[in-house]
Amino acid sequence: MIPPALRDSVQARLGPIRGASPVGGGCINQGMRIDLADGRVFLKHNASAAPGMFAAEARGLTALREAADQLIVPRPLAWAEAEGDAPAWLALEWLEPGPRGADFAERLGRGLASLHGLHDGDERWGWAEDNFIGALPQENGRMESWSAFWRRRRLEPQLAMGRDAGRLPGRAAEWDRLFDRLPDLLDDAKMDGPSLLHGDLWGGNVVATMDGPALIDPAVYRGHREADLAMTELFGGFGERFYAAYGEAWPLLEGYPARRPVYQLWYLLVHVNLFGGGYVAQTAEVLRGIVR
Repeated sequence: MIPPALRDSVQARLGPIRGASPVGGGCINQGMRIDLADGRVFLKHNASAAPGMFAAEARGLTALREAADQLIVPRPLAWAEAEGDAPAWLALEWLEPGPRGADFAERLGRGLASLHGLHDGDERWGWAEDNFIGALPQENGRMESWSAFWRRRRLEPQLAMGRDAGRLPGRAAEWDRLFDRLPDLLDDAKMDGPSLLHGDLWGGNVVATMDGPALIDPAVYRGHREADLAMTELFGGFGERFYAAYGEAWPLLEGYPARRPVYQLWYLLVHVNLFGGGYVAQTAEVLRGIVR
């Protein structure tokens, strides 16, 4: 089931492949488990991946691994750019699936709060390099102001992408009103300071392993922790036990409900540009709710 060119590329880095089986769940990439002489590996591949996409993901995973003392993060093993008939690929250590035990949500909440609470002393918002959210570029150039970062590195690039594709959610005047209000809405974030964020924390990027909750497929940068939490609430939420455990470990600042839709706008714009469809109307509705 593994294409010959991909097999050759992977074997050149990791050694002979003894078996392979598909792994479902990916929206952007194809995934499989491959069996090597010394164990199992998770392999994701994508013939249309942008240059540097998997390398940036590997560096993001490494940063999360170094910081997350209570959560599992897979170790990157090797990666390669597309070459000839071989697609780009990324190999990660295999995480053995496990049940979601009774304390899964609490462990996830406490672990995320612990991750967010670790600071490196740099009070700027952003990251050392640009990376990707899904298949889309994510700008991370560091800035001193969180509200300016959220406007110029998050909302404006995705908004421009949607406009160029003829998918502008809401009216331009509504976006202008939002941008004028961003400092008042978001500048309380400086009370928390920059946290290392997963960056794309929806339910599909949290998996249950034999060792506990694990984070996969990140879009890391240093930002306000509420952005991660807002993403968890956008598509169904992670459950009351998760939010209670997080809040016990690190209570949220007052005013989070007013900031939450501003953060969710970014993820909705990403979905507009990835999938179109009903996300355009949903984004416009959230925008109107903020500025009206």
